[in-house]
Amino acid sequence: MTGFDTIRLSIDGMHCGSCVAKVEAALAEVPGVHIATVNLAERSAIVEGEASATTLIEAVRATGRDACEIRNLADEEEKQASEMQHYHRLLRQFLFAAMLGLPMFLAGMLGWIPAIETQSGQFTWLILGLLTLAVMVLSGRQFYMGAAKSFVHHQANMDTLIAVGTGSAWLYSMIITVWPEIVPAAGRHIYFEAALIIIALINLGQALEMRARGKTSEAIKRLIGLQAKTARVLRDGQELDIPIEQVGLGEHIRVRPGEKIPVDGLIIEGQSTVDESMLTGEPMPVKKDPQDEVIGGTINARGSFVYQASRIGADTVLAHIVVMVQQAQSSKPKIGRLVDKIAAVFVPTILITAIFTFLIWFNFGPAPQISFALVTMMTVLIIACPCALGLATPMSIMVGVGKAAEYGVLIKNGEALEQAGKLTTVILDKTGTVTLGKPQVTDIVVFKGNENDLLGLAASLEAGSEHPLAASILQAAEQRGLKTDSVESFKAHSGRGIEGRINGNHVLMGNCQLMQAFNIEVSDKVQQQLKELSEQARTPMLICADGQLIGLIAVADPVREDSKAAISRLQASGIRVVMLTGDNKHTAGAVAAQVGVDSFYSELMPADKDATIAELQAQGEIVGMVGDGINDAAALARADVGFAIGAGTDIAMESADITLMSSSPLGVLTAIEISRATMKNIKQNLLGAFIYNSLGIPIAAGILYPAFGLLLNPIFAGAAMAMSSVTVVTNANRLRLFKAGGKS
Repeated sequence: MTGFDTIRLSIDGMHCGSCVAKVEAALAEVPGVHIATVNLAERSAIVEGEASATTLIEAVRATGRDACEIRNLADEEEKQASEMQHYHRLLRQFLFAAMLGLPMFLAGMLGWIPAIETQSGQFTWLILGLLTLAVMVLSGRQFYMGAAKSFVHHQANMDTLIAVGTGSAWLYSMIITVWPEIVPAAGRHIYFEAALIIIALINLGQALEMRARGKTSEAIKRLIGLQAKTARVLRDGQELDIPIEQVGLGEHIRVRPGEKIPVDGLIIEGQSTVDESMLTGEPMPVKKDPQDEVIGGTINARGSFVYQASRIGADTVLAHIVVMVQQAQSSKPKIGRLVDKIAAVFVPTILITAIFTFLIWFNFGPAPQISFALVTMMTVLIIACPCALGLATPMSIMVGVGKAAEYGVLIKNGEALEQAGKLTTVILDKTGTVTLGKPQVTDIVVFKGNENDLLGLAASLEAGSEHPLAASILQAAEQRGLKTDSVESFKAHSGRGIEGRINGNHVLMGNCQLMQAFNIEVSDKVQQQLKELSEQARTPMLICADGQLIGLIAVADPVREDSKAAISRLQASGIRVVMLTGDNKHTAGAVAAQVGVDSFYSELMPADKDATIAELQAQGEIVGMVGDGINDAAALARADVGFAIGAGTDIAMESADITLMSSSPLGVLTAIEISRATMKNIKQNLLGAFIYNSLGIPIAAGILYPAFGLLLNPIFAGAAMAMSSVTVVTNANRLRLFKAGGKS
């Protein structure tokens, strides 16, 4: 896509936007790195450049985190299995901390633990303090280890806030337990249970967040699950079932009814119908004959066939789709990069805020100052963890890109996802986009003889022609089982038609100008027929044998069945639709009228299409260009969003911002709808995260105490922090309910 190698890393030890900024900066500083993008939601990084995976992993480890390379679908499955193990570990850590913290909290509330001033109470609290320390180490060791690593690397992150908050609560409580007389009686509060319950709640919140995050990557899981595990290969006259990793290029593979096709290839024996819905989103099976291509991961329906493997491993279409979706999920729109910059300075700002809070309460607060100062400082540290802020954008991007893939819409990056929803004009290339791009014989009008004789004569003459319409006539003759005769004295008349001798007869085929050149009279009736066919976007060709008109054949590039509906829906959503074509004005006008576009430009060269887009952009339009990804490369690159329309097995996958696998222009509307739904979801997440921090931090600092005597309990701060992340992830998952043409 960029000419650079792409390496994907799984990263362990990232918890907030501050971590993302540190890891991205470290990767970007590695010599040879062109682009480094880190995804907090997936705990992964995509790096483009010339640096080796080993060098990149060392750079990540230098930040105090660990990393490994994800090379193939098997590594992806291993990563998902590892995340499931981590989920269960978080649940165990939650239960362990809650099993001590909750009884301690209830016992303290009910007065079951002796007062700290008594000898038995001091001994009891000392034992509870040591137990608390043990549980904190077992259930919260990842926070303290992460904070220690960050400190060594002169950094601060979410772990720092949690470690300082719960650590200071335990240390203060332990000092009070050993030397209760060090503070006034009113300040002798013990916070062991607060530290434990906070750790328990944060572990629970992360477990719930991870479970919800797992749902956001279901699109990737489904794609990976499409890959067959084994293949039945033909070797030395035997059929062997082998793991898919052992399939070699050129191997002959047998596929039976109902089986998944293991890898990409060409059918060499047999025929069948194949369900390609995983690739295109289209439910109807596709008929496959010898020399037709089949794609790994699609499902064979009824027939049985043998095919030759042409792409294996990371080169298959399925593997390319997985990589493209992963890269898009890891990319960031402008709004995401802005949030990362905010998150990068957020933790240091909170540490400073917590220190100021402590000093204000210690110097100006009511007695016991030390107790109030400690509680408010701890509460600020706990409630302000920027997890929700860091997750707000990547979670929505992951779900949005995955949902688009389900509809056969492959979005290359976050910028394209963001821009698609802002489009004001969509430009459609006529051939292959509005139309099928495959001319077909639409009319056979006989003046003398019969249809088969006329079509056979035309096919014989066209067999020596290189004209684009020749293939359609030859195909029509082949479908009727007609044989072509040899042609003598073949000659092409540029812009008018062709001539030759067939079985001793002089045959002409072309337009009225060709007939006039040979003094062949074309009656008014025939000319009217030619006009009517032209107005229907069909290209009529007159056929003359030995000076006498014997009929005409009309060829047209059929309009796609869903083109008119797609254009109508785009216009209904407030988008101007323009058609560009290199075809003549007459045919372009007929197609434009048929599908209902707002305006069209005809007789354009590729450079003209590029210039037309630039002109529209200069007028303030945000332009999306839909083309085949090859001839329209310059125009696709010029557009604000380029849509490549095609089967996804050629250069179209690499040439545009968005690839429409189903070859349907309705995919453009789906991409726009998903873009709008995703950006709306991101803004909801960010608004919620900012409101949470804007309200939570002042309340945690004690702003309500002077007026109402209210002070936020650190335990509630821990619960609020944990739930804020879960809320963001849950809201992002609402995008999974999105339905094209409806509302999410």
